[in-house]
Amino acid sequence: DPDMPFVPSIPEDQFILVEEGDPAIIPCRTSDPDAQVTLVNSLDKSMYALYDTKQGFIGNFPAGSYICKTMIKGVEFKSDEFLIYIIRATPQLPVEIEALKTVYKTGETIVVTCVVFDNEVVNLQWNYPGKVKEKGLIKLDDIKVPSQKLVYTLTIPEASVKDTGDYECTARHATKEVKENKKVVITVHDKGFVHLEPQFSPLEAVNLHEVKNFVVDVQ
Repeated sequence: DPDMPFVPSIPEDQFILVEEGDPAIIPCRTSDPDAQVTLVNSLDKSMYALYDTKQGFIGNFPAGSYICKTMIKGVEFKSDEFLIYIIRATPQLPVEIEALKTVYKTGETIVVTCVVFDNEVVNLQWNYPGKVKEKGLIKLDDIKVPSQKLVYTLTIPEASVKDTGDYECTARHATKEVKENKKVVITVHDKGFVHLEPQFSPLEAVNLHEVKNFVVDVQ
């Protein structure tokens, strides 16, 4: 098609995730397999890379934006812009789940944390009893130093007995068919059922060599 030498790209093709050290494909394909195509970066500098008419430019590219150019009968055409984002990732997906406590009373706030190590971009989903009602608040902290980790925190305010159950996070690798899931069981009671009554003061003094008993009544 001389009026559209570059095959239109979908948004998913324009954002290219590539792991450190891996080659990438910039998929500016032409409708004419004999077209001469040039790749340029955001500074309009030509980049040298292998061009495959069925795939696009293949090579190890720095992170940044790129476009392709071609000439048709003396008229220059430009492709869509392609953005390369280089991510830090490992072939495995180390994931840990952690709850400050696993037994709560009605009205308390449940907090569960899922941590993904050594990977910058993952798709993480939570499954928990209150998910249908969208009761949970989810926060992400991307920590770079001293090591890479993504900390996903699920908070359930004003917990009820119905929030008892499995809390599960499932992480999926950004570029590989790898997934990992972790689970913790949370129990919410209608009311507290343990009463502690210490028979001593918050601060006690003991003389050298003195034997002293500390007694707590538990009901």
